[in-house]
Amino acid sequence: MKKADVGNLIEFRDGLQGIVEKVNENSVIVDLTYMENYRDLDLEEKTVVNHKNYKIIATSHK
Repeated sequence: MKKADVGNLIEFRDGLQGIVEKVNENSVIVDLTYMENYRDLDLEEKTVVNHKNYKIIATSHK
């Protein structure tokens, strides 16, 4: 399992995408405002995702 780095674009839970802002031991903190339909989804700006529950879409998306 490859862990994401800060700035990576990841995808998780039914196609949600976000930019990794912080990498913790067991999870990453993700900024969801990257998605164009972010406001329509009524989500918080950031969320925590376990390393087991995402895939890296693009690297170094700073």
